[in-house]
Amino acid sequence: QVRLVESGGGLVQAGASLRLSCAASGRTAGTNAMAWFRQAPGKEREFVSSIRWSGGSTYYTDSVKGRFSISREKVGNTIYLQMNNLKPEDTAVYYCAIDLVYGSSGYDFWGQGTRVTVSS
Repeated sequence: QVRLVESGGGLVQAGASLRLSCAASGRTAGTNAMAWFRQAPGKEREFVSSIRWSGGSTYYTDSVKGRFSISREKVGNTIYLQMNNLKPEDTAVYYCAIDLVYGSSGYDFWGQGTRVTVSS
């Protein structure tokens, strides 16, 4: 079992920055990757960014490229999402997820989410 706890959300104005954190605990030894997803009001959950645990390759959805940056802290099993130049369309609940070697296909565990609200 793995527990994911996100933090760092809040209410900001357009153009501001926020840094989200996600700390993983439990059986994390077989981590393939960790990722951020988001779900805006009335919309489906969408992929935002991911990072491979070995090698650190990163991936982003087009709408956040150049503004968001994902990073990891292997020792603390923590990932971060630095979000710069936030836009109202970034408003959503942001979820952290983990993909495990010993898990099923896709992401195996999810956090409870942290809300980001960007006002215009």
